[in-house]
Amino acid sequence: MSETKKIRQRHEIPVEDTWAVEDLYPTDEAWEQELATIPADQAALAAFVGRLGESGETLCAYLTMMEQVDEKASLLGNYVSRRADVDTRDPKYQAMSGKFYSAMVAMGAACSFETPEIMAIPDETLEGFYAACPGLERYRRYLTNMRRRKAHTLSAAEEKLLAAAGDVTGAPSNIYGMFANADMTFPDAVDSQGNKHPLAQGNFVSLEESPDRALRQSAYENLYHSFSNFKNTAAGLLNAQNKQLKFYAQARKYDSAFEAALDRTNVPTSVYLNLIEAVHQNLDKMHRYVRLRKKLLGLDELHFYDVYTPLVADVDKECPIDEAKRTVYDALAPLGEDYRKVLKEGFDNRWIDVYPNVGKRSGAYSAGAAVHPFVLLNHTGTLSSQFTLAHEMGHALHSYYSNKTQNPIDANYVIFVAEVASTFNEALLMEHLLSKTTDKKERAYLINHFLDQFKGTIYRQTMFAEFELNIGRMVQEGKTLTADVLCAEYKRLNELYYGPDMVVDDEIAMEWARIPHFYYNYYVFQYATGYSAAIALSRKVLGGGEKELQDYLGFLCGGCSKSPIDLLKGAGVDMTDPAPVNDALKLFGELLDEMEALMQE
Repeated sequence: MSETKKIRQRHEIPVEDTWAVEDLYPTDEAWEQELATIPADQAALAAFVGRLGESGETLCAYLTMMEQVDEKASLLGNYVSRRADVDTRDPKYQAMSGKFYSAMVAMGAACSFETPEIMAIPDETLEGFYAACPGLERYRRYLTNMRRRKAHTLSAAEEKLLAAAGDVTGAPSNIYGMFANADMTFPDAVDSQGNKHPLAQGNFVSLEESPDRALRQSAYENLYHSFSNFKNTAAGLLNAQNKQLKFYAQARKYDSAFEAALDRTNVPTSVYLNLIEAVHQNLDKMHRYVRLRKKLLGLDELHFYDVYTPLVADVDKECPIDEAKRTVYDALAPLGEDYRKVLKEGFDNRWIDVYPNVGKRSGAYSAGAAVHPFVLLNHTGTLSSQFTLAHEMGHALHSYYSNKTQNPIDANYVIFVAEVASTFNEALLMEHLLSKTTDKKERAYLINHFLDQFKGTIYRQTMFAEFELNIGRMVQEGKTLTADVLCAEYKRLNELYYGPDMVVDDEIAMEWARIPHFYYNYYVFQYATGYSAAIALSRKVLGGGEKELQDYLGFLCGGCSKSPIDLLKGAGVDMTDPAPVNDALKLFGELLDEMEALMQE
């Protein structure tokens, strides 16, 4: 037996396939020197305590300094996070991350007077400040957004205490990251010929896409059995995470952590609940998809290790990163030459860390920075990897345009709109690939991928969102999230979402333990709402003219200059209405129709 593909060590990855972290700081020493200036910044900001309500000039001076310090902190955090994520085992960057995080907690505690002092300024006084100090207008959006949460702001002393607790309350997420990415190891997966394949979080999905069912089953069982060996540890971490969310929600006088999380980004809770309801009303299509997958794979039983492998065999081909870049570049032509010029700049100047390596963080992400975005991939040469490239560069250019257009204080778009630009790019890539093929088998293969995007992004992420909502409610009621409780609820939801034609086994009941997004505080629903919005907007741009394109590009430039709901309304979609979700799932049904017709020919 032999290994078929080795996961390289970090030093074996060519420099041109790694991101240019030196664009942030040339050396670790330069980073350390910058970090050493933070205590002085902290003292300068703390000197404003008790003074923010004295005049517009004083308030403006404080906010100007705060904005500058936030920019510095963003660069510091980006550098050490990017260094740490490419080898989570490296103790040097673990230590640097700890130093940075502690410095930010101390900064937060020292500046905790900001919110209560600003909240205490009477409305008429603040309007007088704007009139007397024109420079303060730069911060009107920031101040208005802060003051809308006045009922949930505590006294200065209480705010300082909550901020100082950050080192402790951030522990569940930090420990989970080390547990899942650095400490967890898995037995090799074994294929039908007895060959061993290294198994890691970063290559699990690519193994699950294999046509070799024995390999898929081995990878699936080895991964989840390994997590099951630590199920009580994993449950303890997730329970602690939800307990700290409950603590903060109660401290800030919210009815629940759920309400607190959505209020932070100014999204109505009805949007979350409407999503779950709309998906429940369309579960018949998901169950139909499962039946079609079972039929086309010719299986007596469909297991969860059968849900990633393509339904159409002998069409998938290796897609090296250079080919993926060319295809994505071509697919995004509808967004105009300025957009593609920036895209190419990112491709050619090491914005991307391309390949998996031992110890590297799993998955993919884009991190916006003032110098330029940084994109983490674990590219394995599959069609999915190509779509991941399009997805993450959507995030990257959203950050680029917002940073370029908005003041720093208004540049960081909130989570709710974050997934729109990324899935918009995926939709354009799919349309491009479908338009290029006349081969029925290849078209069926691509439609299968499109169906899997709907399944994975709307149905699966909504299931995650419902799981997160339900376990949050359990904690709110005083229950403890034991491994048995978590597994039972997760298994129940899988049975509901996938229907009677899927074997819901004990292994999948452990999947919650490998989902890092459950530590992101009610994040995952936004994948589903974002995908629905992106489907609607991509069709507007493809079927419209210059106005539709400019409306969408205006959205990319918007940062957080408006509420997320208003930003999307400006682009042409209203997410307070369940119609975008229902329309997207209607398209899912139509794709099922076409897939069934193609496979009968």
